Amino acid sequence: MARIPARTAAEFVPEDADLAGLKDAARSCEGCDLYLSATQTVFGDGDPDARVVLLGEQPGDQEDRRGQPFVGPAGRVLDQALVDAGIDRSRAYVTNAVKHFKFTRPERGKRRLHKTPNRAEILACRPWLEAELALLEPELLICLGATAAKAIFGPAFKVTEQRGIPLPRPNLGERSEHAGKRSEHRPAPVVVATIHPSAVLRAENQDEVYAGLVADLRVAADVLT
Repeated sequence: MARIPARTAAEFVPEDADLAGLKDAARSCEGCDLYLSATQTVFGDGDPDARVVLLGEQPGDQEDRRGQPFVGPAGRVLDQALVDAGIDRSRAYVTNAVKHFKFTRPERGKRRLHKTPNRAEILACRPWLEAELALLEPELLICLGATAAKAIFGPAFKVTEQRGIPLPRPNLGERSEHAGKRSEHRPAPVVVATIHPSAVLRAENQDEVYAGLVADLRVAADVLT
């Protein structure tokens, strides 16, 4: 088990900022060592009044270069899956559990290869996620992949066993100063976990894996009806 990090992003999170203020402050985050190698912080993006938040693992290579979440190959898979499931991405908010790209390089070549964030890095970045969710107050949180789901439910959560099931969202310990003004008007938040869209790209049976992703997203869409 990864130790709880000695430092986190907490000191970089402004107490009374809106989403734009959080995004601006996150550019200077040094809450863990991932900022040393990444091109930039990739903060969440989307509708500030979104009923649904899509939570991924971390930015990939293209996201790191462009500064936006889910704009690479996995993002294109997600876009099509959302269309097929009946979820409008333009009315959603998209973010990641970890805001910097973690990667490794092969001994030869310049390609940057994705490396899964560890528990300490997820916990270090958690204050940003807490602040985003406290401001957004989404009705639905869709966790895309194991890292995202474990960021919400803890390391024991298994996407393979609990995907596509509406679950109550646990309290992440959001700080009261980030609390929005819509709590009394919104139902208790629900979480639906599914695979990360990149799993479709890696699969030999892509059609089958994609169909499973869409099926899970349709369960999530039903929560919003």
